[in-house]
Amino acid sequence: MSTHLSPAAALDALARSADGALFKELFRHGTLTVEVYKPIGIDHQPVHDRDEVYVVIAGRGMFLCGDLRRPFGPGDLLFVAAGMTHRFENFSDDFSTWVLFYGPHGGEAA
Repeated sequence: MSTHLSPAAALDALARSADGALFKELFRHGTLTVEVYKPIGIDHQPVHDRDEVYVVIAGRGMFLCGDLRRPFGPGDLLFVAAGMTHRFENFSDDFSTWVLFYGPHGGEAA
């Protein structure tokens, strides 16, 4: 099995979503789910019950995870453990990111 996802195709699929969603699931295999996410203005996402990894496609801003706030930019990889409060802040209009959820609900053991 082989899958190829490009940022352009992922963002095009998201733009074509009839419901105006800010994210779109693009791939699933075992416990892995791959989405593209492009918030507008403010990131209102909830806490997730699975571990996740973001890989920034485009844009810059600040990423808050728990009590830690750090800048992010294209190509950055950000890990968030299941149950951790997090959000993107003060991000540029072109911000978009891959989101990879994996593992069991409740997260993997450290």
